[in-house]
Amino acid sequence: MRVLIVEDDVLHRSFLREVIERELPDVTELIEAKDGDEGIALAAQHCPHAIVMDLQMPNRTGVDAARAIWRKEPETRILFWSNYADEAYVRGISRIVPVGASYGYILKSASEDRLKLALQGVFVEEQCIIDRAVRGVQQRADDRLQGLTDSEYEVLIDIALGLTDRTISRRRGISLRSVQSRLQSLYEKLGVDQETGRDTGGAIYNSRSRAVSIAFLRRLINGKAIEAAELDYQAWFASLDNEVS
Repeated sequence: MRVLIVEDDVLHRSFLREVIERELPDVTELIEAKDGDEGIALAAQHCPHAIVMDLQMPNRTGVDAARAIWRKEPETRILFWSNYADEAYVRGISRIVPVGASYGYILKSASEDRLKLALQGVFVEEQCIIDRAVRGVQQRADDRLQGLTDSEYEVLIDIALGLTDRTISRRRGISLRSVQSRLQSLYEKLGVDQETGRDTGGAIYNSRSRAVSIAFLRRLINGKAIEAAELDYQAWFASLDNEVS
């Protein structure tokens, strides 16, 4: 079995190599990549059966790297290994996992024994192994009464990018009324009310900015998610110029 480690921290790579070599005797080749871009290149070159993937790395996140790898080799088993259980990452992964794929998501704070079980479960037994803390985030995201729907999450990303209602309407192919409905639902779920200031008679805060602030505090979105969203937006905006020309 060929295994690829994609991790930007040297010490973490060394630790993973040590654990894998000790616990997975069937591994015949162990390859290391220092970031997502190199991970994609080495995956194309070596066709690994299994990958341990960090999530937050320079240039390209683990979600982006996994998407590219799964697009070509959907049967690759991937264990995401991260310091973070942000909903932005959980949602990102859930959107790219191929049907029937074996994958896992374990936190770096988990014990070494837990890591061993995850490696064995995903790479050898082809199971899906999800850390308890991550599972809780998944359940909240899937709860349609409290968690955000995909359409609400999209409008959250759009207002985080600073897009107007009209731009969101055009980009998403929906009416202005639908945009405003999604925003209102988003505000309700995030607890962004419409209270007015007693002294000034005006709004206490800007609802869009407040929603983005709360989303960051709750880790529904993070810097990497916004970076990826900005690239998607720029690609969409460039396509408009091509349509005009």
